[in-house]
Amino acid sequence: MSEVTNEFDQLLKEEADSMPQIRTGAIVKGTVIDVKEGEIILNIGYKADGIVTKQEYTNDATVYLPDAVHVGDEMEVKVLKVNDGDGQVALSYKRLAQDRSSKRLEEAFENHEVLKAKVTQVLNGGLGVVVEGIRVFIPASLVSDGFERDLNKYADQEIEFVIIEFNPRRRRIIGDRKQILVERKEAMKKELFDRIEEGMIVEGAVKNLTDFGAFIDLGGADGLLHISEMSWGRIENPKKVFKVGETVEAFIKEIKGEKIALSMKFPDRNPWLNAEEKYAVGKFVKGKVARMTDFGAFVELEPGVDALLHVSQISRDHVEKPSDVLTVGQQIEAKVVDFNPDDKKISLSIKQMEFDQEAEAEAAQAGMSEMAEKLEAAVSAAEETVPEAAEEPAVEAAPEAEAPAEE
Repeated sequence: MSEVTNEFDQLLKEEADSMPQIRTGAIVKGTVIDVKEGEIILNIGYKADGIVTKQEYTNDATVYLPDAVHVGDEMEVKVLKVNDGDGQVALSYKRLAQDRSSKRLEEAFENHEVLKAKVTQVLNGGLGVVVEGIRVFIPASLVSDGFERDLNKYADQEIEFVIIEFNPRRRRIIGDRKQILVERKEAMKKELFDRIEEGMIVEGAVKNLTDFGAFIDLGGADGLLHISEMSWGRIENPKKVFKVGETVEAFIKEIKGEKIALSMKFPDRNPWLNAEEKYAVGKFVKGKVARMTDFGAFVELEPGVDALLHVSQISRDHVEKPSDVLTVGQQIEAKVVDFNPDDKKISLSIKQMEFDQEAEAEAAQAGMSEMAEKLEAAVSAAEETVPEAAEEPAVEAAPEAEAPAEE
């Protein structure tokens, strides 16, 4: 009897020695032999089967295990307990994936690697992303290189970031997107300043509008388009002319350190280039009252060309103030009475225009009267020189024929 017992013990020992050693925390491979709604049963080559509960497979409660896992699938899992109390080995698929993901993030942290992930949460204090099952938090101050009032625009978007703090024990993994943007912007800035020069024509998008001008994104640096450089004409408010995001073309007026001054007053479009011909002294011109002072009104003949209509030249009647008879925006016609190309000054006169028009009308009337008199005199002279009609000569009657003699 003792010999049989010894042989049986020996067989058990040999079987135990031939089986892999299982310990808590070990990584083992197994084959799925059964799948239920709440658990997966694995053959891990041990004296007991391994069990992966749904909670240890995924955090997603909507997953239906029989659809996600099938008999015959091979899985690599982590041992939680060698004996779960029922004689089976408690395993976890989720924790092994988390361990590997944690290792992956640790390597990314050490190597300063740029990661990409979709934003899964928009919080008051920042954004939440998930990298291989592990949550990474990006504080609002590190989302962008500028102040972001509303982070909701990042919802469900893929963003790039780097890990700047990695502490899995405290479940504290912090990401930084701002660092990437700043580094790339610096590289773009260097490339921009290496190729631009004063006088160069550039394109950019309107980034921000103020009362004094517009900031244009040139790709790496912003240029200031001052309100006085937006047009040869007068601009009251940049917000009435441009919209954020609009693409504009300008030329670089000045580069001073890292400051770029832009202008849209292209020299070849200067309206004063041919103003001396268009607004020569003596011409009648039309324009719009742009603004008024006590001494006169400034009339815009075209964008960039203003002329002064002095209060004394508004009317032949006495005018106390221009605003008594004119309004801003009113269209008027006047005569150019002075043109100073050096100082770019033009003087107008409605009064002189009216005098001229009246004189022209009188001259025209006088001319017509004179012409009428001349015509009448010519007609009279013609009548005097026409000869009287001659009397028609009498026509003699033909002699009557004599009657033939009677026989």
